[in-house]
Amino acid sequence: MQKLRYALLGCGRIAPNHVAAAMNNKESLDFCAVCDILPERMETVLAAVPEAQRGSIRRYTDYHEMLAKERPQLTAIAVESGKHAAVGMDCIAAGSSLIIEKPISLSMDDARGLIAAARKAGVKLCACHQNRFNKSIQKIRSAVEEKRFGRMLHGAAHVRWNRGQEYYTQAPWRGTWAQDGGALMNQCIHNIDLLRWMMGDDVTEVMAYTDNLNHAFIEAEDLGLAIVRFGSGAYGLVEGTTNVYPHNLEETLYLFGSDGTVKAGGKSVNKIEEWDFRDGRGDPATIKMEFAENPPNVYGFGHTPLYADVIDAILNDREPYVNGEAGLRALELVLAIYQSAYTHAPVKLPLEHCSTLDFAGRFDR
Repeated sequence: MQKLRYALLGCGRIAPNHVAAAMNNKESLDFCAVCDILPERMETVLAAVPEAQRGSIRRYTDYHEMLAKERPQLTAIAVESGKHAAVGMDCIAAGSSLIIEKPISLSMDDARGLIAAARKAGVKLCACHQNRFNKSIQKIRSAVEEKRFGRMLHGAAHVRWNRGQEYYTQAPWRGTWAQDGGALMNQCIHNIDLLRWMMGDDVTEVMAYTDNLNHAFIEAEDLGLAIVRFGSGAYGLVEGTTNVYPHNLEETLYLFGSDGTVKAGGKSVNKIEEWDFRDGRGDPATIKMEFAENPPNVYGFGHTPLYADVIDAILNDREPYVNGEAGLRALELVLAIYQSAYTHAPVKLPLEHCSTLDFAGRFDR
């Protein structure tokens, strides 16, 4: 089988997961190039690649040059969030399919632009919400699709983590409205994506508060609280914070239906902690044991199966499991929370034109 030419663009905190995923799919990928404006960061992430292969991976500090010379068929974009859209459009113009780290962009217009451009160019666009591939989440999703919950009543997504000043000093773009957003957009969007995916993509209204209580050195929020109303009549709760002392506590997802209750927990919803259905199918203790993972960090093991899915989508000309529209929906819900908190009023969905830049100065002191 001919391998797809693959390139990694951006070598920051999440890049090692992309390198590992590429190596785990090495039978399908020719890892041809990596790009970062800081050469030393490229060497750091490539240290995990076997020495025999490392030398064949070209290094670039200008991604335009990389696209022109390497012509990758699949590019992973792991640069600052505020650059996802512009860089993604350039990759699409060069004929490359994309895996874009979350969020897909920081504005609704840019996200729609990426989706339209990819469709017109005939390339695949994947939003990197890798937690959808957690063993626990896949098991829960199967119960949703089998309608075992009965009528879905409400769900809750909690991200109770810690981010100190050192985290933001390492990459000054973090916590800014132009390049990132705050706790909800950066740390919590994965679980917000899961809540919307499980409860039903049709969200009609959002009411929210956000604040910056303990991070005076960033522009955006360190706490977000929201109530979400779904088209089915079900409700969702969102709680996201980076204020938990002294370290990450948990990421949990609760789903409550008329015929079932489930809780996914652990550091990154990587364990099933409650599993109770009226139909009585399956032994809860066995399911909890079989569908648990213990990842070394909050990023989990999902990048490898996500890569495998995108490769298959390219080769078989189908939509990725987590496509651009999925990324758009997660972005939309975060931006709706921001807008509700900013206006002190409910926000109706769908959301048209909205960007993190609309909230610049929100917490200026």
